[in-house]
Parts: sequence; C-alpha cells; structure tokens
Amino acid sequence: MLDRLRDLFTAGGRRPGLAGTGDKALAAAALLIEVAAIDGSVAAEERLAVEQVLARHFSLPAETVASLVAEGEKAQAGANQLLRFTRTIKDRFDEAERVALMELLWEVVLADGVIDHLEANLMRRLAGLIYVTDQDSGRARQRVVERRRADGTAPLAQQAEDRSDSRPWGSSRSAR
Repeated sequence: MLDRLRDLFTAGGRRPGLAGTGDKALAAAALLIEVAAIDGSVAAEERLAVEQVLARHFSLPAETVASLVAEGEKAQAGANQLLRFTRTIKDRFDEAERVALMELLWEVVLADGVIDHLEANLMRRLAGLIYVTDQDSGRARQRVVERRRADGTAPLAQQAEDRSDSRPWGSSRSAR
C-alpha cells in the first residue's frame, strides 16, 4: 500500500500552488499532523482540516489521503522526524510553496477556532525552519482568518479552551 502511494506521488508532475511529488507530500502531511497534535489533542475540525487540505492542494482522492495521513502519523510520531521534514520542505519547496504551506498549516491551527500557545510556538519555529519570514507567516495567517470570516466560520477564540472531548491523534502524548 505504501509503495503504491509513493508511486502515485513520484509519477505525477508539478501542479500549480503547493503541489509536488513524493517526499514533498509526506513532509507536508507530517507537519500538518504535528500542528494538529501539538497541544495533546486533535479536535475533529483539525483532523478534517488536515484531510481537506491534503486532498485539495495535492488533488488526491479520499483513500490516498487516508493512506498519506496514516503514513504521516507514523513519521510524525518520531520526535526527531520534524527536522527531516522541515529540511525536505526547505530544500524542495520554492519560496511561494513554503509560504503556501504556512497558510495550510494556519488552516489546521485555526480549524477549531483556538490558537493554543503550543500551536503558536510551533508555527513560529516552523516558519524559521522552512525559511518563511514572520511577516509572510503573519500574512498567511491573516488570509486564513479573512477566509474564515467570509465563510461565516466561528470567530477565533482568544486563548485555548478545554477540549477534553477531542480525541488524541494516535496514542496520547505530551506536548514537546
């Protein structure tokens, strides 16, 4: 199954926007999952956002997204994997793709209407690791906030709220 997934990504050509093949899709998936899971739980809205972002930006069918998320979860579970994925993104994504990825990451962070302090910290670290300026990351966040307002999505809460009804992604883990 994983070989078929890798074959799918390596067979395709470049698509506009945040498009890519092979390791690029897996690296993006792992970071999206990391952002969703950093606060110790994954709200249903965050999980759905990860799946929708991957499907939309990589033009993938649902079953491929499910496989990619599963592979991304495994890869993300290793504490030392984050550097591997940010290096892949830094080396293989051009500047516009890296900024587009920050926007996708903000979509996941903002999906539940809460920016947890751990999520905010991780977003700052990721921006630095993939060579996206604070200004570009801030503009990416603002674009997501404006889309949420235009779509009538619930307003952004000021601080983290109790999300005890959220299910952890995989096994429970402490925040890094």
